[in-house]
Amino acid sequence: MLTTIEGTYDNGRVLLDEKPPFSKKTKVLITFLEEDISEYQPKKLRKAGRLAGQIWTADDFNEPLDDLEDYQ
Repeated sequence: MLTTIEGTYDNGRVLLDEKPPFSKKTKVLITFLEEDISEYQPKKLRKAGRLAGQIWTADDFNEPLDDLEDYQ
């Protein structure tokens, strides 16, 4: 299986942007892209629960729809 994970090489270390989906020792290939990342900004992580209280489900969500009475 081939998996691609973006990362950054910095002072002899490779810093991955996400955790690899492997739990054991695995061979890797690293390709260096020539690009200036001096202005590199790491991705901001989303805050969990940011939409709490803004999303709701109607009380009759699981009730049969009147429009479908002919099919039930």
